[in-house]
Amino acid sequence: MAQKTKATKKPASAAGAKKTVTKKTVTKKSATPTKTKATKAADPGSSTKQVKVGQKAPAFSLPNQDGKIVRLSDFKGKKVVLYFYPKDDTPGCTKESCAFRDGLEEIHDSGAVVLGVSADSVDSHKKFVKKYNLNFPLLSDEKKTVVQAYGVWKEKSLYGRKFMGIERTTFIIDEQGKLDDIFPKVKVDGHLEEVLAELDVMP
Repeated sequence: MAQKTKATKKPASAAGAKKTVTKKTVTKKSATPTKTKATKAADPGSSTKQVKVGQKAPAFSLPNQDGKIVRLSDFKGKKVVLYFYPKDDTPGCTKESCAFRDGLEEIHDSGAVVLGVSADSVDSHKKFVKKYNLNFPLLSDEKKTVVQAYGVWKEKSLYGRKFMGIERTTFIIDEQGKLDDIFPKVKVDGHLEEVLAELDVMP
């Protein structure tokens, strides 16, 4: 009796074989692109620098009311009364500036000069000088680099509202360019007399 041979199953044809499908991972583009918040150019924060008597006065180079560049180094060998004030043609700043105007002869007699600095524009300074016949340079620090360097850009408060501004301050710089005296948070009344006393001038 002939032996039966087991039939070997043929593998399924390529046509009948189960296809392996590789799924592609498609990353959908977000319909709304992620927005990066633009950094708004804001006023610089409160000054962290605090200058002290005896140290070298920070150098500066700023335009005056006529657009001419004035440098601290221009006054080497002279004393400089450098006063920072909040804003042109406001009551306190006008009174202070007019006091320096009226006392300028005595200040010059002591070998000193006066320079005023605020963040107002050159044009604003020009009008202020003309209106009150101011007889010394007003320097424009619109970028607030010098008010920061001297530590007078501060957070202020008025009627419960907080804002950044210049704290009224006067610096006396000696002939070698060092800070000889500092008058912080100046009260306008009597301030000229304080400065004259420091310059050893009898008002």
